[in-house]
Amino acid sequence: MQESVPPTTPAAPPAPKFKPRPRRPSSPRALTTTIAVAILLATLFTAWTPAGLFSGNLSDRQALLMTEEPALAPLPGQTLQPQVKIGIVAGHWGNDSGTVCPNGTTEGDVNLRLATLVQQKLNALGVQTDLLKEFDPRLQGYEAATLISIHNDSCDYVNEEATGFKVASAKSSRDINRANRLTVCLTDRYGRTTGLPFHPGSITLDMTDYHAFSEISNNTTAAIIETGFLNKDYDILTQQPDLVAQGVVNGILCFINNESIQPTPSTP
Repeated sequence: MQESVPPTTPAAPPAPKFKPRPRRPSSPRALTTTIAVAILLATLFTAWTPAGLFSGNLSDRQALLMTEEPALAPLPGQTLQPQVKIGIVAGHWGNDSGTVCPNGTTEGDVNLRLATLVQQKLNALGVQTDLLKEFDPRLQGYEAATLISIHNDSCDYVNEEATGFKVASAKSSRDINRANRLTVCLTDRYGRTTGLPFHPGSITLDMTDYHAFSEISNNTTAAIIETGFLNKDYDILTQQPDLVAQGVVNGILCFINNESIQPTPSTP
């Protein structure tokens, strides 16, 4: 993902026909995803949890995020909405193309295709879902159960390890526990659905300080996901968009339905 600037001329061309790039067979994904969730949990508590927010040891804190919770109660000053609403931002849509691949595929095209599929799937489940542009005026003070911005990483070849996805939530969230839980839900469900590995080493300030995080309402729990690299993951992103979109949907449903997340199995 590249940092965007406010738009001058909106542009959202239809996604072109894609020529898949062969992907190297990878190791078993289920174990990788489970380990990734455990690493993410440890990172979240180390980096973002204020001192004294929770009592008890790390395993107690992990269990709090990974087990089913009661229905989300409104924060002070926040009222319950009669219907759950979700916001989906199609990264770069209406602003610029994002990264551009040698064959003409643009990140913006891929993001919009995936975001549209996510919106359609959630609407089909009866979840009110808004499809938003990168600098959509509706983002100002936007209120929803959650806002997810969909992006992708570079088309350039980096190395054989440059494959997989990453997720970051708003560090300034009013409820850091909900923000952490959203991150864990997206990481677990997206990884299990798509088989792509979690790639935390490439999370940048463009993600953690994403502009929409400071524009939306403090009551809205938000995250940004880069669903893959447009080089090593080109095939799944362009030839299996329905699977990729389903991974995002499953992460959102995990969060809004307060679903449990299987903990990492203990080793003897």
